[in-house]
Amino acid sequence: MKAIQIALLGMGTVGTGVVKILANNARSIQQKVGAPVVIKKILVKNPDKVRNITTEAQLVTSIDEILHDSDIKIVVEVMGGELPAKDYMLAALKAGKHVVTANKDVVAKYGRELFDTAAETHTDFLFEASVGGGIPIIRPLKQCLAANQISEIMGIVNGTTNYMLSKMTNEQMDYSDVLAEAQAKGYAEADPSADVGGYDAARKIAILASIGFGARVTLEDVYIEGITNITIEDIEYARELGFVIKLLAVAKQDDRGINVRVHPAFLPVTHPLAAVNDVFNAIFVKGDAVGETMFYGRGAGELPTASAVTADIIDVARDIRHNVSSRILCTCFEQKPIYPVSKTESPYYIRLLVEDKPGVLAAIAGAFGAQQVSLHSVIQKRKVECATELVLITYRVSDENIRLAMNTLLGMSMVSKVGNVIRVEAEQIS
Repeated sequence: MKAIQIALLGMGTVGTGVVKILANNARSIQQKVGAPVVIKKILVKNPDKVRNITTEAQLVTSIDEILHDSDIKIVVEVMGGELPAKDYMLAALKAGKHVVTANKDVVAKYGRELFDTAAETHTDFLFEASVGGGIPIIRPLKQCLAANQISEIMGIVNGTTNYMLSKMTNEQMDYSDVLAEAQAKGYAEADPSADVGGYDAARKIAILASIGFGARVTLEDVYIEGITNITIEDIEYARELGFVIKLLAVAKQDDRGINVRVHPAFLPVTHPLAAVNDVFNAIFVKGDAVGETMFYGRGAGELPTASAVTADIIDVARDIRHNVSSRILCTCFEQKPIYPVSKTESPYYIRLLVEDKPGVLAAIAGAFGAQQVSLHSVIQKRKVECATELVLITYRVSDENIRLAMNTLLGMSMVSKVGNVIRVEAEQIS
């Protein structure tokens, strides 16, 4: 049983987790593969840096020492960032080495090039950890659910924003305070824009939509809204109306094509995703044969993400043992239209500040009616200085029409402020 030798690119949080799992579970992994799996080399910036784990692997500073080593069969990229990670992975594939990565940025942006190169060189390119951390979702979409026509993928795929919204909901903390706490705990970066702006979730849903719908979906195809405008008032109104606010990544497929978006949404408390709190992630999938399924777990962290990376390593090692590769090629084989968010439909929550005088409500209802927006309910909530706060819930309406109505309202002197406009992710309002 000749050992299958691998190399790691990077030894940060996830890389350290991979080292730990391969060491702690070496015996069971050997039994599952049929041969030992051994880390031979690790690419690092500084070999002399003090690390919290010891390894017998050789620490190297040049990618060439890995690419030119014929004993190394699998290259595991856990360094993060777009470059040079993408170039290193391409070079490894061209050198005939299999590649495993956790890099959502590279997969979302350069996946097509990497898949094509893997097909040309008869190598494996696996990326389970790029979405959902330790949650298995890439392989289920490619294998377990392969018999289905997937119509919807909807998930909470960013732990930072879910932690923040959970805190705002459960402890009535405002946005700035909960962001500061998330940064202090290491859940949010000093520059949190990738998380709170929705871009991290957008990269992940682009990957999932590509696999689930069998078509190439890029980051540019995703409509993106973040959570920076969510307030305690919105959280409380959601609770009163039987909803929670979540940052959702949504991909839907119908006879018009594919729509992919990331935005905050009112989610009914009865929906399975509504109970997903703290840093946990969950992904909800609808298929024509299987019906509704949900995958839940820790979406980030050293060992959860390393769990998914190591599972891919085991899968590739099994292929090497049986002298096969590329069993499951890129599944993005169809050309399907992407339709814009303006053509999507849903109910909406709208919060306004208006003048407190007769005729205002009738004028606002008329502005909505002129754009074919039907109002399910209008609630007068509280006084704010000389204005009255209105909370409105619409029936199902197109995004295009709601925007036209809001433009009209903004031009009305009686409307002093549009507090927020948030989609309601429900088929109908009861």
